[in-house]
Amino acid sequence: MKVAEDYVIEMLHITKEFPGIKANDDVTLQLKRGEIHALLGENGAGKSTLMSVLFGLYQPERGVIKKNGQEVKINDPNDANRLGIGMVHQHFKLVECFTVLDNIILGVEETKHGFLRHDEARKKVLALSEKYGLKVDPDALIEDISVGMQQRVEILKMLYRDNEILIFDEPTAVLTPQEIDELMEIMRGFKKEGKSILFITHKMAEIMAVADRCTVLRKGKGIGTVEIKGMTPQSLSKMMVGHDVQLKVDKKPAKPGAAVLEVRDLVVPSRQHRNNAVRGVSFDARAGEILCIAGIDGNGQTELIYGIAGLEKVTGGTIRLQGKDITNARIRERSKAGMSHIPEDRHKHGLVLDYTLEKNLVLQRYWQPFFQTRGIIRQGTVREFSEQLIKDYDVRSGRGPVTIVRTMSGGNQQKAIIAREINKDPALLVAVQPTRGLDVGAIEYIHKQLVAQRDAGKAVLLVSLELEEVMNLSDRILVLYEGEIVGEFDPKKTNVQELGIYMAGAKRQGAGGKEAAK
Repeated sequence: MKVAEDYVIEMLHITKEFPGIKANDDVTLQLKRGEIHALLGENGAGKSTLMSVLFGLYQPERGVIKKNGQEVKINDPNDANRLGIGMVHQHFKLVECFTVLDNIILGVEETKHGFLRHDEARKKVLALSEKYGLKVDPDALIEDISVGMQQRVEILKMLYRDNEILIFDEPTAVLTPQEIDELMEIMRGFKKEGKSILFITHKMAEIMAVADRCTVLRKGKGIGTVEIKGMTPQSLSKMMVGHDVQLKVDKKPAKPGAAVLEVRDLVVPSRQHRNNAVRGVSFDARAGEILCIAGIDGNGQTELIYGIAGLEKVTGGTIRLQGKDITNARIRERSKAGMSHIPEDRHKHGLVLDYTLEKNLVLQRYWQPFFQTRGIIRQGTVREFSEQLIKDYDVRSGRGPVTIVRTMSGGNQQKAIIAREINKDPALLVAVQPTRGLDVGAIEYIHKQLVAQRDAGKAVLLVSLELEEVMNLSDRILVLYEGEIVGEFDPKKTNVQELGIYMAGAKRQGAGGKEAAK
C-alpha cells in the first residue's frame, strides 16, 4: 500500500457545493511527485472546480488538502503560489488593457524606490519564452493578440513564479496542432525537471501521449484512477461517459448544391499590423456540404470570419448570402438573411456572461413575434423555449434556465451557443472551433449536429485548428496562409502531412490546383 510520502499533493474527500448542484462529491485525488496526472470527465463533471479548490479560488465544504503529507489551508491563489502551486486557467485570467509583460508579473512585481523594475522582469520573461518555445511580444496589449497567444501568456505567468506543481486546465483548447506538440514536449521537460503536473483535457490522444495516470470524474464523483499504460482511448471514453463512444465521424457522401455563400476578392484589415489580414480571398460555400478553412492560428482565419459575420468592416470585395449582397450589412441583417455564427471566442462574441441561460438562448430572437407582444417579452414562452433547448442539447447547469451563464462550465457554455445557433434553422452555419473544450461525448454529438445540418441542405462553413476534426468532418478543405487561400483539397485524397506543408506556407497551388513551391 502506498504511503502519504509518495504524494506531493493529496486532495482527500473533497466536497464542493453550489446552489442546486454538488460540483465535487467526496472526491479524492493524489498526485505523485514528478508525474503527469490527467483529470478526465465530461463537461460539468467537476474537473475545473476541483482544481479551483486546489488553487484557492474556492473553499470546499468538506475534505482536506495535503502537501508532502502535511495538511495545508489554501485560502486564495496567493497561498497556492506560496506553496508552489500554479494554474493555467481554461478561461484566461488576463487584464485586457494591460501589456503581456504587465500581465505576467501582476501580483509579483519587483520595485525600486516605488517604481516597477521592468527591465529585470523583461529579461526573465524573454528567457523563459525562449527556453520553452513560447514566443510573445512583451509590449503587446492583451486585447490585440490572438487567443492562442493569450494562452502562452497564461503559461508564462505560471513559469515566471517558479511553481513546482503545475495545473493545466484545458491548455491545448486554443492551440494549433504544432503548438500542441510543442506543449507536450514542454510538459515532458517539466516532468524531467521534477515538476508535478495536473492536466485537465478532453483529448484522448494527449492523455495517451503524456500522462502517467488518469483520474476520472463523472457528475461530480470520482470514478477511479488508472495507469495509462493499461488503457485505450475507447476504454477511457467509456469510463468517462458510462457507455461506448463513436470516436470517428459517421457520414454519407456529400451532395453539394447551389452556392449559399459567395465570397469574392475579400480584403479585411489587420488590427495588429498595417498590412491586411485577409488578401483577396474568393470561395463559395455550397448547400449540402461542410467546407473547412484550415490553417495555423494567426493566418487570417479570425479576420475572415469577422468579415463574413459582420464583426469587422471589410475594405474590399463582396459577400453574398443566398444571392443577397451582405457586404456592409449589420449583424442582425445577416442573421435575418439566414446566417448563424458559432464564434471563436464564446465569452467575447457568443454570450452575455451575467445574463441567465434563457436570456442567452434568445439573444438573437427576442424581437420576433413568437417571443414578444408589443415590445414586451413573453417570459413564459422564453422559459418553455429554453427548457426545450437545454433538454435537446443536454446543456448542464445548476439552476436550469435561470442559471447565470458565467457560473457554467466552458463546455456547457459552448453547447448553449450551438443550441441557439442551430435552432435558428440557418441557410449558412458558420462554426469556428465548435468543439473546443468539449468532452468526447459532446464532440460526438456536435459532429452529428453539423452533419445533420449538411444533410438537411444547409451550407456549413467550419474553421478548425484540429486537423483530425478537419479530416473527419469536412467535405472540402481550403488552406489559408498569410491571409490567402493556398490550396483546395478533398479530404479523401489528402492527408495531415500534406495539409501541414501548405499550412506552413512551403507550397501553394497555382492555377488549376497545381502545386507550386513558394
